[in-house]
Amino acid sequence: MQPVLEAVPRSFGLWPVADIPPSGFLPLSGRLSSAEVGTAMMLIASCNDIDPDDDRPPRPAGARDSFLHGLLTFGSPYAAGGLRVADTSSGVDFLPGCCDGLEDWRDWQRLVDDGGLLGFGHEPVSPIAERFGDTVRLTVNAEQTGSPVMELPVAELRRLLADVERDLADFLALAAHWASEYLPDRSATVTAALARLLDLPAPVSPPTP
Repeated sequence: MQPVLEAVPRSFGLWPVADIPPSGFLPLSGRLSSAEVGTAMMLIASCNDIDPDDDRPPRPAGARDSFLHGLLTFGSPYAAGGLRVADTSSGVDFLPGCCDGLEDWRDWQRLVDDGGLLGFGHEPVSPIAERFGDTVRLTVNAEQTGSPVMELPVAELRRLLADVERDLADFLALAAHWASEYLPDRSATVTAALARLLDLPAPVSPPTP
């Protein structure tokens, strides 16, 4: 199980970025290169690059600050993506759906604790996760008869979610250091915005690489 961002190619020149992965998803962890962190920051900021309404201050004039404005001013930032689950024995992949966002990753923890159903998309592809007793069933596409499924013991999913939280915390620490290098005058506010998005405490200070 990996936290991933939906990776959409675009022309970009505000800071160094890496090539978009062929899979269309960028996994987040503390093992990313500086350019891959730059790609993640580009993708996250792009999702929030929406013209301000009356509740937010107007865009700044500069290209960089204008691009970051949504991320830094939205109370609840958004990032297209979610959690990807790969069954290495069968080759089945459970991918984030069109209605999924990385900011909602803790919904998986609530599913494990409280049961119920999580839906991540709609026609033509609707990934769903359901808890049945001590098992969580992941259906790759509920719109498709005979869709591939995975079944995980609840205890195993708890372990995987702990790994996800560790990957996100490591990415946040790495991104804080990246921001101190590439966005030094916005480092604290960028790190705080990422912490809000990931529902994690912000690092006290950028770590030493």
